Amino acid sequence: MAKALMIQGTMSNAGKSLIAAGLCRVFKQDGYKVAPFKGQNMALNSFITKEGLEMGRAQVVQAEAAGVEPSVLMNPVLLKPTTDMGSQIIVNGEVWGQMSAVDYYKVKHELVPDVMRAFDSLSAQNDAIIIEGAGSPAEINLKDNDCFVNMDMAKLAKSPVLLVGDIDRGGVFAQLYGTIALLTEEERAMVKGVIINKFRGDETILEPGIKMLEDLIHIPVVGVVPYVRLDIDDEDSLSERLTNKAAKLIDIAVIRLPRLSNFTDFRALEAVEGVSVRYVGSTREFGSPDLVILPGTKNTMGDLAWLRQNGLEARIKHFADDGGAVFGICGGYQMLGEHLSDPQGVEQGGEMRGVGLLPVSTVFAGEKTRTRVEGSFGRLEGVFAELSGKPFEGYEIHMGITESSAPVLSLTDAVSGKTRSDGCSSGNVCGCYVHGVLDGDEVAGSLIRALAVKKGVDPAELGRVDGAEHKQRQYDMLADAIRDHMDMEAVYRIWREGL
Repeated sequence: MAKALMIQGTMSNAGKSLIAAGLCRVFKQDGYKVAPFKGQNMALNSFITKEGLEMGRAQVVQAEAAGVEPSVLMNPVLLKPTTDMGSQIIVNGEVWGQMSAVDYYKVKHELVPDVMRAFDSLSAQNDAIIIEGAGSPAEINLKDNDCFVNMDMAKLAKSPVLLVGDIDRGGVFAQLYGTIALLTEEERAMVKGVIINKFRGDETILEPGIKMLEDLIHIPVVGVVPYVRLDIDDEDSLSERLTNKAAKLIDIAVIRLPRLSNFTDFRALEAVEGVSVRYVGSTREFGSPDLVILPGTKNTMGDLAWLRQNGLEARIKHFADDGGAVFGICGGYQMLGEHLSDPQGVEQGGEMRGVGLLPVSTVFAGEKTRTRVEGSFGRLEGVFAELSGKPFEGYEIHMGITESSAPVLSLTDAVSGKTRSDGCSSGNVCGCYVHGVLDGDEVAGSLIRALAVKKGVDPAELGRVDGAEHKQRQYDMLADAIRDHMDMEAVYRIWREGL
């Protein structure tokens, strides 16, 4: 059975996910068979495994860093917020229910056996398990409902804990001291080291504070990790990549929907030198893009109403009318159609007029489509003509059925093996259900070259698309930062000794 090491944080976005990913990479490089685990994740960025099951994207990143195939065992419970008060509950990769936070807390304990079956199965297959916590272990109003999130998960896994604090937000010593102070005596004994994360500047300035902190909490600081800029998928709304950036030679505007999901769909485009991928949330930020993308969303009808109310719908329609290229993925594809209907109340019920840029209609259904696919583009027009015949891989995860009279994608379902068609194109507007359809180097490269030619920019002025190589370099850079700035001898000792 594997030995576990758990990474907890003083708050959300303290850097737990990347520290865990970095440790997965280090353990892999050192010859261990390692896998990530997070009992409960809350995220709108999800992923479909090769078995057609849904899991959180953060554990996919960590699995990639560990060099292993993502498995739903790594994230047995996933919460996907649909409103400010409620979430869709995914258990073992499948929809378990739709609940408010209050109702979920009443039944959460019922999922402990599912979580432990997943952990035990993963543990039997590996040498090491890097567990990630969620939020903070010191949320005293939630501790009775921890079950399998932070300290309760550490107890179940018999795992020592490393506690991460975020110095970039300020007050890191108060974060770490306050968190330790709010733990029980038993829980404090489980914390074997603390990490100061996202540091900028001269580390010697911290030395007096580190000594004082260690004297107060009697737990060693095992690392001061610098603020490292890496192109690695982040968690949902806290991601820095969702900020609006300056336009570059080729400017792509992604509409920053309130319930935006799977913004990882655009990482291959973001990685190319000379290409800007800006996340736009208002008409003021819209600018003069070369391509507008409507991304996925967990609430298509609600986000379409938001798009309409803040003026972005009208701006996108004017942009398309003037010859601008528009691409919709999943919920964004649904929005671009003429009509949306929700007879079963899957989202909010009723009917809505779509943006009207594609001749398709969507009816929401209670059964979720959840599968991996591969296929190729059919014959397209305008700037998208360069994608004609190009192969792609991706996944579908949606609740709607969209009728299209002129589908433009030919798909093979990786789970069932069945072939079918998807998507629609009308001149300079295109859409489909496939997440990751723009990820492949050939597709991303062809699209960027076409945008450059249309704009009169020499494609040679832009960087090369090498998504797979780029991703692996980022994981190696993260591992280098971990090795250089954490006491890995101490970390390995903590891991081996356990509790």
